[in-house]
Amino acid sequence: MRLVLVAAGIGCLVLLSLAVIRASDGTPRGKEPAMANPSKPSDADLKKRLTPEQYEVTQHEATEPPFRNAFWDNKKAGIYVDVVTGEPLFSSLDKFDSGTGWPSFTRPLDKEHIVERDDRRLFMHRTEVRSKDGDSHLGHVFPDGPGPTGLRYCINSAALRFIPVEKLEEEGYGQYLSLFKSPAAKDTTP
Repeated sequence: MRLVLVAAGIGCLVLLSLAVIRASDGTPRGKEPAMANPSKPSDADLKKRLTPEQYEVTQHEATEPPFRNAFWDNKKAGIYVDVVTGEPLFSSLDKFDSGTGWPSFTRPLDKEHIVERDDRRLFMHRTEVRSKDGDSHLGHVFPDGPGPTGLRYCINSAALRFIPVEKLEEEGYGQYLSLFKSPAAKDTTP
């Protein structure tokens, strides 16, 4: 019995030490930072993790129906990340109602996380938007948006996960909180 208690005590000390080490590098205990591993999971993992619609949109360039998706009319403040890798992609501060039925943004949160490709499918010329690390199909960008960029990033909700402002720190995106605290930040809640 004493041996079991000693072993349990040593195990607790090891776990406590690991927690202290983890806390010292700024990582919340028990939670990996959202961007700890932005690499793309295996296809088998994606099929288990994503809904069929998310999988088809992100992996096979499908398009979800307009006006029948999660974020086309979302007015909450926060950021949108790649549903596959968690890469930060867009901010509610750059979201606008394009009337198309899909979430639309004037610019990406960080151009480093976006890849644009020439798309000539469906007998037209468009610019496809993909996430850099996850290689997820997100949607398309068009030159018919409002200022200041004149661009409209028309994005599938199924390719996104929304992180509200109040959860940014908890989810590992605390570096984006300052965007919502500046005087220029507009309140997007109704």
